[in-house]
Amino acid sequence: MMTPEEIKYQFYTALDGLGNRDRVLIVPPDFTRYHSFAGKLTEWAWEYYGDKVKAILPALGTHTGMTSDQILKMFGKVPESLFVVHKWRTDVITLGEVPGQYVSELTEGKLNFSWPVQVNKILIEGNYDLILSIGQVVPHEVVGMANHNKNIFVGTGGAEGINKSHFVGAVYGMERMMGKSDTPVRRMFDYGSEHFAKELPIFYALTVIGSDGVSGLFTGFDKECFNQASVLALKENFKMLDKPLNKVLVYLDPEEFKSTWLGNKSIYRTRMAMADEGELIVMAPGLIEFGEDKEIDRLIRKYGYRGTETTLEGVKTQDELMNNLSAAAHLIHGSSENRFTIRYCPGKKTGNLSREEIESVGFKWGDYDEYSKKYQLSELVPGYNRLSGGEELYYIDNPALGLWASKDRFKK
Repeated sequence: MMTPEEIKYQFYTALDGLGNRDRVLIVPPDFTRYHSFAGKLTEWAWEYYGDKVKAILPALGTHTGMTSDQILKMFGKVPESLFVVHKWRTDVITLGEVPGQYVSELTEGKLNFSWPVQVNKILIEGNYDLILSIGQVVPHEVVGMANHNKNIFVGTGGAEGINKSHFVGAVYGMERMMGKSDTPVRRMFDYGSEHFAKELPIFYALTVIGSDGVSGLFTGFDKECFNQASVLALKENFKMLDKPLNKVLVYLDPEEFKSTWLGNKSIYRTRMAMADEGELIVMAPGLIEFGEDKEIDRLIRKYGYRGTETTLEGVKTQDELMNNLSAAAHLIHGSSENRFTIRYCPGKKTGNLSREEIESVGFKWGDYDEYSKKYQLSELVPGYNRLSGGEELYYIDNPALGLWASKDRFKK
């Protein structure tokens, strides 16, 4: 694990190597990546450049804007006045399009639409001489490994670009990509970088987070920093299990996980580890909605998590799903494909999702108090636990930090 002093020295050494910069835009992740150490790097970058930092644009993608409390907790002393909210449906510019023929090649002929390379307009109109993209490389359901140019093209991207990129990943197959740095979606992003965003002065600062903290910081203008970070992230964040898991319990921090749009990381990141007929129990005390975006929330409520076949059929017959492909992709990712039970246990405060709402989208419901008492969360340790009655339980305290798979299913 790197100490804060080591991280800061390495980070500032990298910034020193960039020479003088007069107009700086910082693009960090939002609060859903609180544990990425990107908040502290952003604060250090602001201290380094001072009033040369003209704006900070959290890479929200489709997420809601950060609250004042979240900004303070994640970014410390950085003035809130610097933060700009990314509006993914309106504030974007299309730089070019990845040809449909190339998308067809990447998806083995399953899809043939072109993909728009979109970014928030201030990346172009702000005349920045440095765009500092900060984030964490970690296994990801849409692209294989999160971050690098995903932070730009999805985090600051537009509706069409986000929708189509998510759908490419879902149709190609989440299990075929997770934990891999070279995937169809990544190649699509790389095409966009090479052909349409080469002139943007994007410098990447990428962390890898292990169980004890930051285990690596990788910086650079090109893709090599991402490649190196991916190797370490696979080592730190990928748990290969000897056998499938019959019962898994995942805890979702209520400050971070308020929707199934985010909370379904408990499904994405464990699906390759779950045994057929097993049970995934998701303890979600902060769960208040399905989608952070109102339209996506409506679509989740209407169509539910019914599996790949049902969702793809819906895309073919329902214009509203065809026009919201990221929602369709999310419905696929959030399903067990009828292999195992997913039991959500939302909190019981006013505003939490009800039993009826949970069951209406295809999940099982569990009483939060009952399951908390049954499994005694404070006594569980990450990984395998043997309970007093002899039951074996695998516990995950933060699904955002890893990927779990059994050897047999990963090989498939």
